[in-house]
Formats: sequence, structure tokens, C-alpha cells
Amino acid sequence: MIMFFVNLIILLFVPFLMTGVIKKTKTFWQGKKGPSVLQPLYDFIRLMKKDFVISNTTSFVFRIAPIVSIVTVLFAAMLVPLASGKALINIPAGLIIFAYTLGLGKFVALISAMDTGSSFEGMGASREACFTTTVEPAFFVTIASIMALSGNYTFDSLVNITANAGNYGILVTVFASVVLFIMILVEGSRVPVDDPATHLELTMIHEVMILDNSGSDLALFSWANAIKMLLISSLIANMIIPSGITEWISVLLYLSVVFIISILIGTVESCMARIRMSHVFEFIFVMSSLALVVLSLVIARMFGG
Repeated sequence: MIMFFVNLIILLFVPFLMTGVIKKTKTFWQGKKGPSVLQPLYDFIRLMKKDFVISNTTSFVFRIAPIVSIVTVLFAAMLVPLASGKALINIPAGLIIFAYTLGLGKFVALISAMDTGSSFEGMGASREACFTTTVEPAFFVTIASIMALSGNYTFDSLVNITANAGNYGILVTVFASVVLFIMILVEGSRVPVDDPATHLELTMIHEVMILDNSGSDLALFSWANAIKMLLISSLIANMIIPSGITEWISVLLYLSVVFIISILIGTVESCMARIRMSHVFEFIFVMSSLALVVLSLVIARMFGG
């Protein structure tokens, strides 16, 4: 029961800290002091207190999109092992339900952007849809390959990757972690795929989709996006953290991995420029290529080679 509340606190508050650490890392590399790591939480509270403005051209889809977005990521969080290494809902079909629950939230966000009648937001929705459809197969190949090693098709099998993969364990872990890290950059709308701080018309993707949202609606979209980054980071943490350790040490290691990933994201954003839109697919295909490498290593482990 205690670990349930620990996981709940992590789910609700750590996404804000992740965003804060990313911004703090970027300001560090810029030689600035920057805002507090708690600033994203303060911004969320400030936005939740504000009213929102809704265009007369929108329908009920635009009104329910922020709620659907946060509900879907919270439900998806029940399928992913967090600090305790155990998922709240542990079923063999968890991988599929997880992916398509997030897909449902993304779909509603896309049609919400198009519901405004703005060609500008429609452009962002089109780009977001294209990138998501490219990321999804690589995610399925990577996670399903790891699950196949143990024959246990749940996310809990990620903690046994080293034992199940044998001599290939380190390679599988490294390549799978890179795949999921790239997925964080794409799904989290981070540099070099997207830039959450930009407002240039020709380069905006996720930000343009929520351009008409304000107040509490904007706060929910931002929170949902941060939770999504936490969930993918949790998959990396569960692959890295060894099994058989005490729960509290597992919590400390989990938080360490999550914040290290946040620092890496901030470092990447400080060292790289945003990729030209026509080259974004080339960057995402790196993820697909590494996913095939993971699949090859798993096949070699299971059938010899």
C-alpha cells in the first residue's frame, strides 16, 4: 500500500520536476541561473486558476480533448511499472493497450486541432500524425522483442532483460534504451524533432496544435505531455534497474534514472539545433533501424547465432 502512494506521488509530481530539470540543464549550458526546477508546477497551478477562451467555430471535440488527453495518459500509467517495478494493471496485452490508449489521446488531440478550422493547426496535426505513425512500429518491435525473450508478454518482464538475454543482455539494453530515448524526444516534442519554446510558424508541431487552448485546458495538455515522457522513461528505468533489490533502493534508482534522462534531454537540446522538417523522418528512422537491431539480437539469442 505504501508503494502505491509512492508511485502515485511520482506519477503526479515527477513529470513537473522532469520538465524543470530539462529547463535547468538548458540554462546551465547557457551559463544562466534559470528558473527553479519547480517552475513548471507553479505554471501549472497558475494556468489551472485561469479561465479559458473557446472559439465559436469549435465543437464539443475541442472542449473534451484536454480531459481525454490527461485521462488516457493516466490510464496508460496503470499499465507501466513505475518505481516499484510492478504495474498496477499487469496483463499480457498491456503493450497493445498502452500504445493504443496513448494513441487515442493523440487522435483526439489531432481532431481537436482540426476542429478549430485553422489551416495552421491542421498543418501541425498532419505533422504530428506522420511522426507518430513512424515511431509506433519501432516501439512495438523493441518492446515485443524483449518480452519474447522471457515468454512473459507484460511490462514486468523488462526487469529480467539481462538474465533472459544472456550474453546479448547489455547490447539489447543499450539499443532498446536508445530507441526509447529517441521516442521521448519525438513524443515529448523535444529538440531536435520539435521545440516547445518556439513560435515560428514553419517549424511548430505540437505547440501549434494547442495554440487555441488556454487556461486549464493548456495546463492539462502540458501535464499530459510531461507524464508521457515519464512513462517512456519508466520503461528505460525498468530495463536498467536490476531485479531482486529492496523497494526503497528501487525507488532511489528509479528517480536517479529518470532525472539522468531529463539531464540528457536538456543536454541534447543545448548541443543540437532543431532538424530541418524534411530531415526529421531520417532521424526517426534511426529509431526504426535500432529496433531492428534489437529484434536481430533477440532472434540470435532465442535460436542461436
